[in-house]
Amino acid sequence: MSGHVSPKSMYFTIFGALMFFTALTVGVAFVDLGHLNFPVALAIAITKATLVILFFMHVIHSSRLTKLIVATGFFFLLILFGLTMTDYLTRGIQPNGQKGSMITQH
Repeated sequence: MSGHVSPKSMYFTIFGALMFFTALTVGVAFVDLGHLNFPVALAIAITKATLVILFFMHVIHSSRLTKLIVATGFFFLLILFGLTMTDYLTRGIQPNGQKGSMITQH
């Protein structure tokens, strides 16, 4: 079985993109985005993971079955992130629609 040989320039380009997204992660950590801090961090992490999976794990040049398995894994991961975000974004909302602490003081 022969594998696909990628040029070194592609690896350096992907490495540069990963370093850019790492710097972006650090930069965004110092900016107050309110409730968007967590979703933005997740979006950057998913982008970096996608680059690693596609290029460093050679999924981009793999068979359709391998791509299907990876896509299925990402699909279920997105479901888990979606459920996490529904919980995260509704924290602190009172049943009457007011925002506040979930802890009641007597």
